[in-house]
Amino acid sequence: MSQQQFCFCTLALGKVYRALAGLLAKDLELYAPNTALIILTDNPQEFSKYSQVLAFEHQQQGVKCYHDKRFAVAKALSLFNSCIFIDSDMRILAPISEDMEWLLAPGISARACMDMPKKFAKASTTTNKKFQREIEVIKKAAQFLNLDPECQNVTFVHEYLFSVTKSTGKEIEFLETWEILAKYFELNGIYEGEGNAIGLAAYKAGLPVRWSEMTGISFFNNKTELIKIQKGQSNMDEMSTYFEEHERITHPKRSILGKIIFKLTKATMHLYRTIKYRIVNTYFLEERREKVS
Repeated sequence: MSQQQFCFCTLALGKVYRALAGLLAKDLELYAPNTALIILTDNPQEFSKYSQVLAFEHQQQGVKCYHDKRFAVAKALSLFNSCIFIDSDMRILAPISEDMEWLLAPGISARACMDMPKKFAKASTTTNKKFQREIEVIKKAAQFLNLDPECQNVTFVHEYLFSVTKSTGKEIEFLETWEILAKYFELNGIYEGEGNAIGLAAYKAGLPVRWSEMTGISFFNNKTELIKIQKGQSNMDEMSTYFEEHERITHPKRSILGKIIFKLTKATMHLYRTIKYRIVNTYFLEERREKVS
């Protein structure tokens, strides 16, 4: 596939994630100089020094920003036939292949995914109330879409790295349904796990979801890399620089007062966004019910 037919895309809101996205942009500048990186961010000017970055203004829409990833995917698909969403805190480790046949197939390819019933089965073996609540809302969201609440044919997508290739307009319905589900989950107090919405929306739209090794993309993700190290598939000494850079940006040194102010500000903003979100979207789901019937 020509690099001009696809792009990478990500979301970078706030100082920390803009800094992380800057590292990602440098990686792609080195390893995929002809491939665009679309960034939705609250400060586009910060990325003006990167020739291949297309930065677009975006202000956080959700209570938390996880479901805002859909806007990055939508912008990317408005400009390219395929896009690869990559979390802004990830890194690229080697040249990107120009021959990624898996990207040609219409639909979603995910580096990690899981049959939804398998995820449901985990709820019966844990006492984690938050996780059990998440499963409950997933089933109710499926019913809202007039789907089987047991989600027998739905695939949960681990959202840190996945691609979307256009499929005769199904990708548009997918994004529209994701928007509805973003509202549904957040109005029901589930702010993370956007992979649930991705899987449900794709199934509703008839957009295929498949696991892919994503041959041609060598990447660093701090969480998955730790698992690889534990399994003996990676080496901490070789990856230490990436871990250190990630830690330096995500956990900057603060005084005790600075830590208190940071936590209070974060809690206040969360409360503000929650109240505002409910006021703005009180009637949203009822107005959209007919669209998904």
